[in-house]
Amino acid sequence: MTDLDATLRDELNAIAAADRYRRRRVVEVIDPAQPTRVRVDGRECINFCSNDYLGLATHPDIAQAMRAAVERYGVGSGAAHLVTGHCPEHHALEEELAAFVERPRALLFSTGYMANLGIAAALLNRGDAVFEDRLNHASLLDAGLASGAHFSRYAHNDVAALRNKLSKAAAQRKLVMTDGVFSMDGDCAPLAELAQTCVAHHAHLMVDDAHGFGVLGAHGQGLVHASGLSISHVPIYMATLGKAAGVAGAFVAASEAVIETLIQKARTYIYTTAMPPAVAAATRAALRLIQRDDWRREQLQVLVARFRRGAMQLGLQLLDSATAIQPIVLGEAASALQASEALLQRGLLVTAIRPPTVPVGTARLRVTLSAAHSEVQVDELLHALADVQSLRAAI
Repeated sequence: MTDLDATLRDELNAIAAADRYRRRRVVEVIDPAQPTRVRVDGRECINFCSNDYLGLATHPDIAQAMRAAVERYGVGSGAAHLVTGHCPEHHALEEELAAFVERPRALLFSTGYMANLGIAAALLNRGDAVFEDRLNHASLLDAGLASGAHFSRYAHNDVAALRNKLSKAAAQRKLVMTDGVFSMDGDCAPLAELAQTCVAHHAHLMVDDAHGFGVLGAHGQGLVHASGLSISHVPIYMATLGKAAGVAGAFVAASEAVIETLIQKARTYIYTTAMPPAVAAATRAALRLIQRDDWRREQLQVLVARFRRGAMQLGLQLLDSATAIQPIVLGEAASALQASEALLQRGLLVTAIRPPTVPVGTARLRVTLSAAHSEVQVDELLHALADVQSLRAAI
């Protein structure tokens, strides 16, 4: 063992001692027709921690679109978009996404993380300033820090705190970056108030709608649209395609000038291989289903209400979330791990979320619901949570 190995082993042991060690599980969908039923390390479970909010990841129309595109284009794109990797499927998907979210242009990225890094790097320079919600996703925080601009965080969803910071900023360009739906709490950013504040202080608002796209709004156009806001209020809109859309990748939708700037300056767009054409084709099929199947969003809201009603009757500590993300705060990391394992033993997969992903003292079970769940499955989870709660109280 080298000196590096020994040092790293000590660091890993310290992470484990703090109940923060992360382990991967091998998860397999048992039957595509029932995507919530999975096999976890050989154990059959109901999955309550997927971001497949509309149950589209195994939809036969999407799978067929991908198979047909593989036959037509092959498996990989072969190059970056600016070389030879930009195919008709990519181009059509960008046009369809732009039309769906009512923006002039859209630009595909391989991941949401790369999209956020690209936005900040392309639009900010030294001497500019970026302001972020304290509970933003790591990709947004990393993007702001890596941009070289002056970086400042404001208290979660505290518009007054942001207003105070903006009023004191002398930067030439001010960019406010926020999650739309916060991935660990499930609550929504107060976009209307944020937009008004940004306009008043000559700042530009960017929204990461990873957990709102496809889910929120009358036809799934996301939180910005559901909040009654347009491109004049939120000039930069980003959403991912691996959650409600059930596929992979991300996109930025904005004005012609913003998109062209990203094409010219966003290194995470310029210097990476384009997503496979088959993924773009599958995403086009998913987008059609998002627009057509309003019942999926309606079913999801029924399940969210049912879960919250049952959890409150059990006295569980829920956060103020009306979205598919329903965290149960337990406090210490060890408690979250024990509860997660107890649920797994009952055939229910619910991830324990611990620091540093969430603040110290707020470790939780992150329950996520899907339109593919049944009311019976939600009730099964509630019954198991009641048992787990009784076990914890008896310890």
